[in-house]
Amino acid sequence: MTGHVHVIGAGLAGLSATLALTARGRTVSVYESGPAAGGRCRSYFDRELGMTVDNGNHLLLSGNRAAMRYLDAFAGRSAMARPDEPTFPFLDLANDQRWAVRPNRGRYPWWVLSRARRVPGTRLMNYLALRRILGIRDDTTVYAMFRQEPLYRPLIAPLTIAALNTQPEQALARLLAAVLRETLMAGGNACLPMFPRGGLSAALIDPAVALSASRGATFHFGRRIAALEIAGGRVISLAGPDGPIPLGPADAVVLAVPPWVASDLLPGLQVPAAFEAIVNVHFRIDADPGPAGFIGLIGGTAEWVFVKPGHVSTTTSAAHRLAESDADRIAASVWPNVRTALDLPAPMPPCRVVKERRATITATAAQERRRPGARTELANLLLAGDWTATGLPATIESAIRSGETVASLLTG
Repeated sequence: MTGHVHVIGAGLAGLSATLALTARGRTVSVYESGPAAGGRCRSYFDRELGMTVDNGNHLLLSGNRAAMRYLDAFAGRSAMARPDEPTFPFLDLANDQRWAVRPNRGRYPWWVLSRARRVPGTRLMNYLALRRILGIRDDTTVYAMFRQEPLYRPLIAPLTIAALNTQPEQALARLLAAVLRETLMAGGNACLPMFPRGGLSAALIDPAVALSASRGATFHFGRRIAALEIAGGRVISLAGPDGPIPLGPADAVVLAVPPWVASDLLPGLQVPAAFEAIVNVHFRIDADPGPAGFIGLIGGTAEWVFVKPGHVSTTTSAAHRLAESDADRIAASVWPNVRTALDLPAPMPPCRVVKERRATITATAAQERRRPGARTELANLLLAGDWTATGLPATIESAIRSGETVASLLTG
């Protein structure tokens, strides 16, 4: 195809597709129903806190190859905070024990031989057992595979919940394996943790929009596409707020919207139908970021604590039950975890609770079978999004990779 590409949705999947398409000389129009790009990965100014905060916390790893290509397109790695060496600090709130998992650089994992670099109380054999996950191809859950392993509670369960946004009892081991294969088991150089230093929009969204626009892409915000007109096995028109947007015979459409929107626009499309929540709490307070800028918590309401300029943010994944509580109760249960982790004074500072009730699809066998590929039955319509069949759980890496996939299919 050599015609115009119409991208519906300006989240990470849509932006990834737009970046890749414009880099290859394609003309692109992007339609976003909201007032700004970013979708579930964006920043906003919170009037109550008087500062810009993110609608969620996202931790990238240097082994996320698609995400690194995305950042490198606009020299974006400099906007990401990261430690000098791979390090993942943890605190077990049950016994106040602190440790850090510190993989060494390079592919040979000699770090598992060092007590100072691995989880306390674990042995070399425990890490060798972890490699069994790479051979999983069936619907075995993480819990069924590792529940009796010493690494389960302090490392495997937290990583599962963070990466798959699903409790280990239901989470597919093969999806966790897909993450580990490209990060922890690829060596320390693939395990450098990175998160936006000055906010998601400034690091990941605004530069992508600016670069795409400089290449000729046009962005239409506040422009909801209400329907697709289909004839002859292809999309021939988009129903925009100002009337129909006709497509030429060589034009294509990339549907980069949430799955429930995609199924509305394309009746009969099978999409994932079960979702999990993520709850984030932002506290307006300064804190010492420590060596990594974040810390993982075992046994608390908060699971990860990120220290950012002027505030501290927490994340709780697979948080459907927590999301049902009111904001004051959530903040009151999270603040003691933050105080302990960062050694902060007792009074709880001003805060904002952000609930994303349908943050990602659940990483279960039933939902994995409902994830569609990029191609559809329509000749000029492709799908992008972290919920499509990327081989990864619904993560930033999955979203960006899906955008690259549709761009490759459209440009050969």
